[in-house]
Amino acid sequence: MPELPEVDVVRRGLAEHVTGRRIAALELRGHRVARRHLPGPADLSERVTDALVQDVCRRGKYLWLRLLPREGEAFALLMHLGMSGQLLIEEAQAPDEKHLHGRFTFADGGPELRFVDQRTFGGFALCELDAHGIPEEISHIGADPFDPAYDARAAARAIKAKTSGIKRVLLDQRVVSGIGNIYADEALWRAKIHGERAANALSVPAIERLLGHAQEVMTAALDQGGTSFDALYVNVNGGSGYFDRSLHAYGQEGRPCARCGALIRREAFMNRSSYSCPRCQPRPRRPVRT
Repeated sequence: MPELPEVDVVRRGLAEHVTGRRIAALELRGHRVARRHLPGPADLSERVTDALVQDVCRRGKYLWLRLLPREGEAFALLMHLGMSGQLLIEEAQAPDEKHLHGRFTFADGGPELRFVDQRTFGGFALCELDAHGIPEEISHIGADPFDPAYDARAAARAIKAKTSGIKRVLLDQRVVSGIGNIYADEALWRAKIHGERAANALSVPAIERLLGHAQEVMTAALDQGGTSFDALYVNVNGGSGYFDRSLHAYGQEGRPCARCGALIRREAFMNRSSYSCPRCQPRPRRPVRT
């Protein structure tokens, strides 16, 4: 699933191409793309038609278009890419993609915005905005490290109160959003902490440093367009990211640690995998109970 850097690469591309444009129509194919909008796809399409795209926003792994209708208050079209969703800018005459589920056309007659999703786990929903401009449906998730509302010390204290393994807590979007499996492993490698260390066994300054490493590695990933392991994650122009070439832990099983030379190991974790250095990141003597 795309994580914060990949989603923000998409946000930046969308902001460049759709901000300030008025939606002429939204064509939705099938019901799954609008399954979170209970009145159905026809109602969703009708409500966004003729709305002005004021801004393209993100919190954690969620994107939304801030839309302003001709009458009434601004609202959000919340968008989630799921496992394989793509938002692509295409000329109107370009052939339809095989897994095309949504097509935005604009009043200026310029390039379209298309939603393509091979696995159909992604989709759209309409939401009201809270007092802070966040869609109400995701107001429960924590601020991410690039959000002006983010407070690293407060986040570290909240994490310190948890008894689960530190990696599990990093992936809990209610505390700090945007960190997924890839960047959690990379941040833990930089901090020399094993993911099964209990969060409450770490000091607040140590957790704050770990969060700093997460922000650093995600910043580096943003500079390289994100991480692409297959053709499913691309930016709005269809290009791949290159941060997979800079990874030190994630996906590096059997390769030497860039810091000490020990071979990176892979361990099962929540139906996924964790990657770490056995020498730099020793397992805790007493694994946390989950």
